[in-house]
Amino acid sequence: MLTNKTLLTLVITGLLATASTYATEDNSTQDHLVKGQSANFGSPDAVDNQIAEDNKRSKPDFKTQLEHNNINMGVDYSTVFLGANNVLTGSDDNAGSSMIRFYGSWNPIGVGTKEVGGLVWKVEHRHSYTDTSVKDFEFGTGGLGLVTPPFSDQGFRVTNLYYKQKYMNGRASFVAGFLDITDFVDVFAMASPWTGFMNFAFSTGTTTMALPGDAALGAAGGIMLSDEYYIVASLVDMNSDPTNIIDGLETFFKENKYFKSIELGWTKSQGEIYVDNIHATLWHADESVEQGSNRGYGINFSASRLIDGQWLPFVRAGYSQDAGTLMEKSISAGFGYYGLGGEENNLGAAINWGQVKGNDDQYTTEVFYIMKPLDYLEVTADLQYIANPALNTLDNSTLIYGLRLRLAI
Repeated sequence: MLTNKTLLTLVITGLLATASTYATEDNSTQDHLVKGQSANFGSPDAVDNQIAEDNKRSKPDFKTQLEHNNINMGVDYSTVFLGANNVLTGSDDNAGSSMIRFYGSWNPIGVGTKEVGGLVWKVEHRHSYTDTSVKDFEFGTGGLGLVTPPFSDQGFRVTNLYYKQKYMNGRASFVAGFLDITDFVDVFAMASPWTGFMNFAFSTGTTTMALPGDAALGAAGGIMLSDEYYIVASLVDMNSDPTNIIDGLETFFKENKYFKSIELGWTKSQGEIYVDNIHATLWHADESVEQGSNRGYGINFSASRLIDGQWLPFVRAGYSQDAGTLMEKSISAGFGYYGLGGEENNLGAAINWGQVKGNDDQYTTEVFYIMKPLDYLEVTADLQYIANPALNTLDNSTLIYGLRLRLAI
């Protein structure tokens, strides 16, 4: 197992490498941020978006052959290691978790048009190398939050199994089945736990949204109201269990506990809405035994704008009432820089203020640098500084350092 000192050295080395490589590399506009022609309401982690991004760097011959049969497919293996300088008594000062994912889509309907339809799937195995999973590591430091929530020890699970259909010449889309609702609600370019910020404070809902689990049975849809304005709505099961999705049929139709949302937004990039985007999301969630949350509601706001093809400043905020979310109020602000030190290398930096019930304030700062030394390999160095951790009465702050690896074909 990596020692904390060794892991911290690797992380800092990766972050400082930015300065030395930046001067020698081209910082041209990122190809993967170019506007598309068809409205894309999914997040960067949505199956088709992830496959398209990976294929731009590397596409084996077998993928090309599958595409002739309207099948897109991907496989990746990801690992996250974390360490911290301050932890609560009895808590682990390091954690390591991994997952393997097999995902894809089969689109036999509307071939050759912008009204494509078909089946989307994603199956995973999530496992941890340590007693404490990466997902729960922040609690052990006294911070109130999650780090890369998908990196748990949940084992085999189904995350996606749904039908997707585009309409109106690609200006509208509808999905129904077992969804990961974070692919369609409050989407943001740097929220991916695989390629963006690790701390959940900078992800979907900024810790103020009572989200259901993955593989939640339900539906979501989006439509462009004009060339720039859109609306997205969803309704899914609050008591989903991704390790046994068949139970979702019973919980959806018998327990009637749902997550509902409606989002109004503006974009300049219909092909990748999550990049140039301003939106407000209203949501309501019923109580959930599975998620340990209460009946409540809230509103979230997000604004991000791509400047000169490289700078992505953003502001995100959220408020919840009665739902029992990690934070009741939250504001995040930061930026991304695409192409720093290499065309495929990205830098992200942000700070979050969160208010816990009882008016305690917690501040989270994160800086990450993702490098892509090989077409199929991504390496991320990450530093997180938590000031006034809500669950720690002894330490005024804690430093979390991490290393993330992703192999994709």
